[in-house]
Amino acid sequence: MNIDFDKSNGLVPAIIQDAVTGKVLMLGYMNREAYAKTLESGKVTFFSRSRQELWTKGETSGNFLLLKDIRVDCDGDTLLVKVEPTGPTCHTGADTCFEEANSSEKPFLWELEHVIAGRKANPQPESYTCKLFDAGIQRIAQKIGEEATEVVIDAVSDNVPRMKEEVADLLYHMLVLLADKNVSLAEIMAVLEKRHK
Repeated sequence: MNIDFDKSNGLVPAIIQDAVTGKVLMLGYMNREAYAKTLESGKVTFFSRSRQELWTKGETSGNFLLLKDIRVDCDGDTLLVKVEPTGPTCHTGADTCFEEANSSEKPFLWELEHVIAGRKANPQPESYTCKLFDAGIQRIAQKIGEEATEVVIDAVSDNVPRMKEEVADLLYHMLVLLADKNVSLAEIMAVLEKRHK
């Protein structure tokens, strides 16, 4: 990418956006070194104008911004950084620095994906999702097979109310599989969109 770091004394604004919800989380600044470290580590790093040093978001709080995509604007002087936050973004503990909840404006499936990712990152012993992750890929794959079979049986027997329940179970277990393999729903949607063109 052609980034014009020289335009504003070596710094460019970096707009941080949640890759799933689309919410703008914060604004920071990057110099060449911060940009390079972000690409190398996969964790968003900024240049602090007040401290005059690099800082990786989350290095003290543990609330990192995991890099998913980065783009430069048409003038080459602003970055759009798409991330997966591992916790609240704002130093106040809020989801964003703009007093907005980082909730999805996309269908509930994206919210469910976020919940499942949370269970993976912060296991809870009583959670069915955590039990699936603990059981491993063999059990997760088995559940997908079982749920798919039940969808087929109910569809063929014209039991539409039950089929809806089984499709919901199938979608949930597929999201668990994607989380286990570190594949996002957005990546799957990109495949579908590419096929549609």
